[in-house]
Amino acid sequence: MINTKDILETITMIQDEHLDVRTITMGISLLDCCDSDIDETCRRVYDKITRYASNLVKTGEQIEKEYGIPIINKRIAVTPIAMIVASCREKDPVRLAVTLEKAARACGVNFIGGYSALVQKGFSPGDIELIESIPEALAVTDHVCSSVNIGSTKSGINMDAVALMGRIIKHTAERTADRDCIGCAKLVVFCNAPEDNPFMAGAFHGAGEPDCVINVGVSGPGVVRAALAKAGDCDLTEVADIIKKTAFKITRMGQLVAVEASRRLGVPFGIVDLSLAPTPAVGDSVAHILEEMGLECCGAHGTTAALALLNDAVKKGGAMASSHVGGLSGAFIPVTEDAGMIHAAQVGCLRLEKLEAMTAVCSVGLDMINIPGDTPAEVISAIIADEAAIGMVNSKTTAVRLIPAIGKGVGEELSFGGLLGGGPVMPLNTWSPARFISRGGRIPAPIQSLKN
Repeated sequence: MINTKDILETITMIQDEHLDVRTITMGISLLDCCDSDIDETCRRVYDKITRYASNLVKTGEQIEKEYGIPIINKRIAVTPIAMIVASCREKDPVRLAVTLEKAARACGVNFIGGYSALVQKGFSPGDIELIESIPEALAVTDHVCSSVNIGSTKSGINMDAVALMGRIIKHTAERTADRDCIGCAKLVVFCNAPEDNPFMAGAFHGAGEPDCVINVGVSGPGVVRAALAKAGDCDLTEVADIIKKTAFKITRMGQLVAVEASRRLGVPFGIVDLSLAPTPAVGDSVAHILEEMGLECCGAHGTTAALALLNDAVKKGGAMASSHVGGLSGAFIPVTEDAGMIHAAQVGCLRLEKLEAMTAVCSVGLDMINIPGDTPAEVISAIIADEAAIGMVNSKTTAVRLIPAIGKGVGEELSFGGLLGGGPVMPLNTWSPARFISRGGRIPAPIQSLKN
């Protein structure tokens, strides 16, 4: 039974501690939209998305108003477009990107994800065409997000795809250089990409998903930090317990919204992703949680251990609150989207090497990091390979979302606005990995992949 104390506590979380539902994401399968004629395919894609998602935004706003719970984003994720392009005689993926953009605008959503390809073991028809079209597709659209899965624990790492993605990221930055290279903020490279992730830019609707589904992503770094601040100087066992209890409360709110949205839209409820997703707003930072634990600044020695504690406790608390936890679930560390991370990078405490170590114990990976605009493509590819190796060996999702700041160097800043934030260009190790990357081929799957 809900008591007055619980109600007042939730109100405080929402009003003062930045508790919100970060996104309601509708996943839509486009497999039945395939046709050999690309014009017919585009027509079917537009019709299906707008038919299913026409009431998504309105429903989210109604729930927001009735329950007083902020729902920041309403989004759509679709079947990886490379699969749809494969059926067309004329392989012009950008036309499908424009169709997705039109559908997103018609439905009023914030983003639409799924301009994607899954190439962890090699390239099938449509994959190369889609990947090579990414710079143009992201330059001519505002709401379309793209992702490419280049590795997995079961398959190893496709190093030909890794080499290609280094060039694609650089080209995408160049195509959108007049807008602070915003195209790269909508492009993520995965290892072990989940099929039910509601968060952009990596959301796509996996082939094993229902025809249509509702997934919800919750957030609340400010709530966790406030709970730790109230607890004072307790030991780390108590810290973990406080985080678990707080994550339980946050996830229950997300479950409520997910079930209600599912009922009203007549679409199955999929998962709650209980990730702590920060924003540039003061008081809504994962870095500040780590500092509340006792670190002088995020990036100091001890940061990886503190993040491991946080990530584990969030998952344990969330798993008790919902039987359908999925997506990424844990703590995100996107540099430009987190006020504490931005500060730590600006003062030089947080560097790329430390961020890479942190990704071994948290959700996702090297996320929203501004790098010098003259960074060679092979260095970008090598960063992707390193991060994919962490994911592959540890059987976890890792990802890279880098923004080469064209025309800018270390210490200068990019600004994207909104949830994407902005931040300083961070230094990189400039020694060349070109010969390693040029070898191509595939890094074999680790021995732990043999679990059958």
